[in-house]
Amino acid sequence: MKNIILNILEESINVKDRFIKGNIDLIVKGAERLAACIASGNKILIFGNGGSAADSQHIAAEFINRFQIERPPLAAIALTTDTSVITSIGNDYGFDEIFSKQIKALGKKDDIAWGISTSGDSANVIKAINAAKEIGLFTIGFTGRGGKLAQCADMVFSVESDKTARIQEAHITLGHIFCDIIERIIFPEEFV
Repeated sequence: MKNIILNILEESINVKDRFIKGNIDLIVKGAERLAACIASGNKILIFGNGGSAADSQHIAAEFINRFQIERPPLAAIALTTDTSVITSIGNDYGFDEIFSKQIKALGKKDDIAWGISTSGDSANVIKAINAAKEIGLFTIGFTGRGGKLAQCADMVFSVESDKTARIQEAHITLGHIFCDIIERIIFPEEFV
């Protein structure tokens, strides 16, 4: 059991190390883009299914409440939390529409739509990214090895792993990095 635990830890560290180091320049650009969106009075809409839904809520909470410093709330919405909206759309139109209809209702030009799909092929995430692009939102995709999400999002962060758990661990690590860097960009006086 101890060897299994240590192997899981080593694999997780290696996947995150390759992912972050391999995307360092893109991560800086992503953080700058997200910070500019928020600083200009726009918002971030985050969405995904299952564990990616939980990550969406987790990241939105870090923006709205706080991350490392005491500061004003930052505008982010997880599109995974309103069960009445999700179930009514799912019932009336189908599961593939649950995020795209919310994007159309809540998204405004210059907001950011941030879709998360470990497979890169979640139909409702792809549909929402495409809807966001149609109305002028910048789109970010967090994925595994790519899939359709990597082909349609404006900025893509792909984790080179075939294990969902490792992909999710890399995604939340990058989510936390974004939160930290965005606070530093928007509130530099707090980090002197």
